[in-house]
Amino acid sequence: FKTTYGFSDKDDKEQESQENGRLVADSIAEKGQKTCSGPGQVSNGYPSTSPQSPRDGAGAGTDRGSTPGTFRTLVVQQTSLDPPRETWSKKMDFLLSVIGYAVDLGNVWRFPYICYQNGGGAFLLPYLLMAVFGGVPLFYMELALGQFHRSGCISIWKHICPIFKGIGFAICIIALYIAFYYNTIMAWALYYLLSSFRATLPWTTCTNQWNTPNCTQYLSTDLNVSWTDNSISPAEEFYIRQVLQVHLSPGLHQLGWVSWQLALCLLFIFTVVYFSIWKGVKTSGKVVWVTATFPYLVLLILLIRGATLPGAWRGVVFYLKPDWGKLLTTTVWLDAAAQIFFSLGPGFGVLLAFASYNPFHNNCYKDALITSSVNCLTSFLSGFVIFTVLGYMAEMRQQRVETVAKDAGPSLLFIIYAEAIANMPAATFFAIIFFLMIIMLGLDSTFAGLEGVITAMLDEFPHLLARRREWFVLGLVCVCYLGALSTLTYGGAFVVKLFEEYATGPAVITVVFLEVIAVSWFYGTTRFCNDVQLMLGFAPGVFWRVCWVAICPCFLLFIIGSFLAFPPEVRLFDYLYPFWTTVLGYCIGVSSFICVPSYMVYHLVTTKGTFKQRLLKSITPEAPGSSGPQRDTIVITNAV
Repeated sequence: FKTTYGFSDKDDKEQESQENGRLVADSIAEKGQKTCSGPGQVSNGYPSTSPQSPRDGAGAGTDRGSTPGTFRTLVVQQTSLDPPRETWSKKMDFLLSVIGYAVDLGNVWRFPYICYQNGGGAFLLPYLLMAVFGGVPLFYMELALGQFHRSGCISIWKHICPIFKGIGFAICIIALYIAFYYNTIMAWALYYLLSSFRATLPWTTCTNQWNTPNCTQYLSTDLNVSWTDNSISPAEEFYIRQVLQVHLSPGLHQLGWVSWQLALCLLFIFTVVYFSIWKGVKTSGKVVWVTATFPYLVLLILLIRGATLPGAWRGVVFYLKPDWGKLLTTTVWLDAAAQIFFSLGPGFGVLLAFASYNPFHNNCYKDALITSSVNCLTSFLSGFVIFTVLGYMAEMRQQRVETVAKDAGPSLLFIIYAEAIANMPAATFFAIIFFLMIIMLGLDSTFAGLEGVITAMLDEFPHLLARRREWFVLGLVCVCYLGALSTLTYGGAFVVKLFEEYATGPAVITVVFLEVIAVSWFYGTTRFCNDVQLMLGFAPGVFWRVCWVAICPCFLLFIIGSFLAFPPEVRLFDYLYPFWTTVLGYCIGVSSFICVPSYMVYHLVTTKGTFKQRLLKSITPEAPGSSGPQRDTIVITNAV
């Protein structure tokens, strides 16, 4: 209970109550002042201090026609049922967290490889077009939604379109699936990092117990060694036979035992994750000052070093020289759309969660442009870092650049780049900073992904979880670790590939498609733009409206349709995934998406009224306070 009294004769006085930081009572008397009340104002027409959001504070009073010199009393009672919402300590905490989330391992390995696969520079045109018309508008929309409604990805739907609440649950399940395999890649990097603390890197020699007769050892000084089609580099054998131990598993039908070394590495990764996010954005916002900035320092060092290597120009030419004929193929456009979508990361609940901790009037429009631009430029920079090394490897092997890398994804980092580092002077130093960079790039995204789930659950079940955040986070991290055990087996790399191809991609794209439809068509672009104008002071222009209503849904449908029409042939090393694994992958993907239609049926069944009334209620945003207690309830008890 908080009461604020304001007395005024000729002076204006404005006082803000401190409980939950949201209540302001203004009492001003002035001769001839007209009675007026409205949102954000008290009865005398003077503006009050802005509340955190339209639903977080409201006040009204009655002006009884006071005359100059008389005292007026405004008595306001506020009852707060929930603790105040946490906010970022600094604006840079938010920006670095979003940048750290968007700039992840995919920027370093997926973008250069897709660019390399689609003819180098020709890929940049469709990539930029897809970013402007698809990726950035979705990014902006999610930041604005989260900041306005100040809710996680589950509870936000009661303010937008209640029948689509299943989208929030689907997002949380998808985030869990990602946590099952994504952190395993960091465990691999940690294994490499620990193996780097020695004078001779273990992936530079062929005399180890895991090597085979086909191992071909060569350094930049070994001019007598020739590279043949049967040759296997020591870096490739270290990755496949020592780190992953894939040779001990025939396939997904027989994964083998859990590698205890990788299990310990992953345990360490999750321990760091837990103590970084257990207290909320106050702690994770500080950690990202290191994890989000250190990779840029390393990229700059590696770029300078790579540019001085012999043959680096061959890689750069291949990277920038466009093959315009590639633009006539659907694959290039599909890869560009998928890359920008997964790089910026709308639809994972993270942007909603991060933006919900912002001040209500924060300029999220500028934030969206800054962070998405930094993300795209980082991908472009990473291309130079990777391609200079690919040119160097091609020069060493006397091969063409496009034939150097046989495998996509993590192999590009853990085989090709690790091998290149081993051939550099001060190889130990470059190996240590490179794998530290990989770990930090991954940690940022893990912080963000789990924070999206945590925020969603705490906002949906505040009375159960709000005061038990640390225990809930501990339970969540333990579930993620147990779920990741299958990826730590001898055949764990096959599981990682299966999750990456089927379990998350199609499901999250479909979820975001429904999200755009719900916001643009059901909630309404006009209403959404009015919300943005209330926050920022200006409404989104015609370009953004057209993108949200038409271009973004078409952009997402194009990706979904292409995936269904041309399902990828999944292969890892020499293992071609059999048909039953494809069925398994689709089942895992559907297991998350099934939340959407299931909740629609549940909502229609549990809502009272005729079917028409139920349907109307299901697509109508709930008024604040219509279901359950509000975060802040303000009652005017007396106004004299």
